[in-house]
Amino acid sequence: MRLPTEDRNVAGQLIELGPDLVATVLRVIEEGWARAKAMGAAATDLERPLTERLRCGMRTAESRPESIVVQRGAESLSSQAALVPDGLTDIPLFFLEIYLQSSIQDPHAIIECKRIAGTDTGLCREYVVNGIDRFRDGKYSSRHKAAFMVGYVLMGTIDDAANGINKYLVGRRRAERLAPSTLVVGPWLRESRHQRLAHGLIVLHHALLSFDDNS
Repeated sequence: MRLPTEDRNVAGQLIELGPDLVATVLRVIEEGWARAKAMGAAATDLERPLTERLRCGMRTAESRPESIVVQRGAESLSSQAALVPDGLTDIPLFFLEIYLQSSIQDPHAIIECKRIAGTDTGLCREYVVNGIDRFRDGKYSSRHKAAFMVGYVLMGTIDDAANGINKYLVGRRRAERLAPSTLVVGPWLRESRHQRLAHGLIVLHHALLSFDDNS
């Protein structure tokens, strides 16, 4: 059997996930988070242990098709011409179907994870500057039309977290906003749209994950 091999013909090809695939990823995140909390994830944990628990939960999620591989953090290149990695992603995803169709061997979707609290300006800034902007500026997912962010809500409600991020964006006179998801119904979901200098619009799907089962 001859496996696909990536060549110059696909090096600049954009990756566009269909709505069904995006929805599946969000369901896997949701179930993975439930499993992470069962494994002991707590608001007092640092970002990396939380992300490791989430990754483990996603890998064992019953809603995860075998064709979706949840990988460990991987080095990222902002352009195909770059010879030195300029980023390290939190949770890359690999889709067997996309690989077989396109031969693209880089991650097919990226999840960036941050701790967040709506009343903490520093965490809101971190979510934007070292989260959203890494996608907007092309440091992450330069070849993708969609990507994912996870916000671990340390205190307050999910709405508080979304409002705090939007308040930071407003304060910087930026037009982007976190809005309710147009794809999957859920109080923990938001989406935002960001225009890039290269490769056009990217849609970010935000999973704001609470430690409180009642949020």
